[in-house]
Amino acid sequence: MARSRAGNLPLELTSFVGRRNEIAEGKRLLTAGRLLTLTGVGGVGKTRLARRIAAEMSREFGDGVWLVDLAPLVAGALLTETVADAVGCPRQDPASLAEYLHDKRLLLVLDNCEHLLPQVSALAGDLLAMARELRILATSRQALRVPGELVIEVPPLKVPGAAEMSLDGALENEAVRLFEDRAAAAVHEFRVTDANSAAVARLCRRLDGIPLAIELAAVRVLVLSVEQILERLDDRFRLLTTGPTTAPPRQKTLRALVDWSYDLCSEEERTLWERLSVFSGGCGLDAIEHVCSEDGIAPESLMDLLTQLVDKSIMQRRGLGSDVRFEMLDTLRQYGWKRLVASGQDQVLRLRHRDWCRRLAARSEDEWFGEHQMDWLGRLIQEQGNVRSALEFCLGEPGEAWAALEIAAAMWSHRLSWSSPSEGHHWLERALAQESDASAGRAKALWVDAWLVLLRGDPQAAKPLLEECQALAERLGDEAQLAGALHITGFAALLAGDFTRAMELLDEALTRRRALGHRGHAWVALFQLAMTAVLMDDPRSTALCEEVLETAERANAEWSISYALWVAALDRRRQGAPREAVTMMRDAVRLKLRCNDHLGLAQCLEGLAWILADDEQYEEAARMLGAAHMVWQSIGTSLPGLGHLAGAHDRCESEVRRHLTERAFKAAFDRGAELTPEQAAAYALDEKPAGRAESAAPPESGVTSILTRREREIADLVAKGLSNKQIAETLVIAQRTAECHVENVLRKLNFSSRSQIVKAWESRRPDGE
Repeated sequence: MARSRAGNLPLELTSFVGRRNEIAEGKRLLTAGRLLTLTGVGGVGKTRLARRIAAEMSREFGDGVWLVDLAPLVAGALLTETVADAVGCPRQDPASLAEYLHDKRLLLVLDNCEHLLPQVSALAGDLLAMARELRILATSRQALRVPGELVIEVPPLKVPGAAEMSLDGALENEAVRLFEDRAAAAVHEFRVTDANSAAVARLCRRLDGIPLAIELAAVRVLVLSVEQILERLDDRFRLLTTGPTTAPPRQKTLRALVDWSYDLCSEEERTLWERLSVFSGGCGLDAIEHVCSEDGIAPESLMDLLTQLVDKSIMQRRGLGSDVRFEMLDTLRQYGWKRLVASGQDQVLRLRHRDWCRRLAARSEDEWFGEHQMDWLGRLIQEQGNVRSALEFCLGEPGEAWAALEIAAAMWSHRLSWSSPSEGHHWLERALAQESDASAGRAKALWVDAWLVLLRGDPQAAKPLLEECQALAERLGDEAQLAGALHITGFAALLAGDFTRAMELLDEALTRRRALGHRGHAWVALFQLAMTAVLMDDPRSTALCEEVLETAERANAEWSISYALWVAALDRRRQGAPREAVTMMRDAVRLKLRCNDHLGLAQCLEGLAWILADDEQYEEAARMLGAAHMVWQSIGTSLPGLGHLAGAHDRCESEVRRHLTERAFKAAFDRGAELTPEQAAAYALDEKPAGRAESAAPPESGVTSILTRREREIADLVAKGLSNKQIAETLVIAQRTAECHVENVLRKLNFSSRSQIVKAWESRRPDGE
């Protein structure tokens, strides 16, 4: 039988888009090994990728590249004769096939192996053992598990990010290019333009970057605009039904393709797939165990079933160590959800999911003020989709609004898990409107909602919430919610600039919170009390600021430390020490970046502007004001509503305008306003500090002046020869916290080693110790 190097590899009838990295990696691995399997979810493009790799390597195989599509086979008994027939072997038993391939340099492409996995694995292993020059390239939803097998998990195409991008940027994206190519094949004049690029980008994101789904959607431009396709996408399995006439039946509709994957799963795997569809944005193993086990899935079999779904490309594993999460493409999630609804189990799963979110929110509140503060913040941001889904369920289900109140109110301690204070208010406002029963849950939600609207700069909206909260808490005799009402009323007085009343109310709130044993609430009241003292130039401010910082440091609560540094920096400014104030403010900015706290970042940028203006760096102060303005706007907060900051802001702006021309001020302000929050933070950290001699080492007489009291304490212990571990044990803090303090001391003093601290302390001990 005559053969060409291309063997029976068919010509591609449509253009190949993207996958440059995957092609290069596939060719490298197929050269290094003898069996390469491309795995991935159905429709992700494994077959097209395999054919492209094979075509580009065809010159390396003198006896040809031979494609065997196994999808039509329903029984493994016909596997050997199908492969033998494809490669031209006259006899169709395993021994004859192995003998036929024995001396041939040939690439065998086994396409769609997943439904015949045991038989394909056995045949591939036998052939590779007998035919030394043979290479096999396989495609399958899961690996073959043959010794020596190399695997590439084929990902969906990269999709545009959620942020707006230019037309040029959109056209560089693989998913957008594929949509344009296939849409132009259906409607010749179709192009991605400025007018439709945003809609095309959203469409590609909604379709998870799955090539088959994008191709099926692109055909619909024959009768629908891109925007109309988007509107109908919620029922994607009905919409995406027109595949190429040359495609296998299961690839002509999206439903048929996913049905194929579903049919390959065992009954228990299907049940778990359906139950996992209740999660939004992925989940961790603990969530899966709480929500998905029992009632047909034994807890002890859950891990094996989950492993099988990952192996079959239904679930995707993300992350490492303790941060492992499992995600499902939205297309597969919608399919699983429709199956779950059809089974009548959706309500039970939504209630389990709700209860898991309730426990998550309650635990995050209990543990927020401590060494795991940043871990909780990161986790809640990860679980944002699940929390939103649970809240939407509770607010759409009669009699469930109480749970929405409970979940949303508990999130006060980690408000950064919302996109902005406005989102937290959105959920609480809806829940309060639906759940009017006089309860402690409602009283708590009222003061939390008041706090959030105050952070938005809307004191008028907060007033009736606080009045109702206090009346309800008094009627119930609930001391915790009475303390909450008093606390936030004091915060409202602070924002309004009524510092005397704020001091009185916050002092009482602090006493009540401490009596109740509420460490986290007490620290917030203490912080706000210190802020009030600084702004009213109270002589107690320095002692309060040091207590705020030390309390947060003892708890190793880094987010809280960032706020403590901010208020301490303002106190240093009040004392006329701009250099130290800038150093502390920058330390706060670094922590704000770590926790993505844009509200806190805006406050830091404001504070830096004030300090720079004090130091007569007017152009840089104007730029910092512009950067702060941009961040305030991005989170939907009105600075005029934050009266405690608005006064200092107005004085700073007036001072800067007095020393700059209007044109110079506007130019500098606009440059700052053009920055993203991340760029603004980076600019603040790179900016030269107030005080002109940063590069010079601090004079010995002032060596301790730029350190906090805790840092002076740490430096003193370093000078005595204690290790970081010994310092941690002495001060009863985490070793990691001690290490951070030592690093801060070295950086602030422009020292590169601990021995320099020892030398400096030989001539002068820290003041006040």
